[in-house]
Amino acid sequence: MAEPRVFATLDELKSAVGEQLGHSDWLEVDQKRIDLFAEATGDHQWIHVDPDKAAAGPFGTTIAHGYLTLSLLPVFVPQLMRVDGVRMGINYGTNKVRFPSPVPVGSRLRATASVAEVTEVAGGVQLTALVTVEREGGDKPVCVAESVSRFYL
Repeated sequence: MAEPRVFATLDELKSAVGEQLGHSDWLEVDQKRIDLFAEATGDHQWIHVDPDKAAAGPFGTTIAHGYLTLSLLPVFVPQLMRVDGVRMGINYGTNKVRFPSPVPVGSRLRATASVAEVTEVAGGVQLTALVTVEREGGDKPVCVAESVSRFYL
């Protein structure tokens, strides 16, 4: 299991702008995960859920939804970083998300992140992290996201 970078205080987090946070563990995206995501979101497009039709499609197999890839950030980011000494942390959203490359079924993914910005907000700080998700053997990232979190004292 990946060991997260632990920030003991908000001041320590503030001083980490520009810091690269290493890599998460690999996670395989199987058809069951893709099908469950389709059920949860109502997105049943054949490119994701019909292996027979997708075999004749542009990727030769089913691919994960882009938003499924994005939804894995809560799995990956805690493996990369943790902020101690706070009452709570929340996902505040994203500023920008791109899916430069598809995720074929059976792909193994992992993430890396860097601390892009830390700003003061009422009662705590707002962290913008640049998270990049890569596919094992891929030549381009599968997701690049500016993830925004808030940590409150």
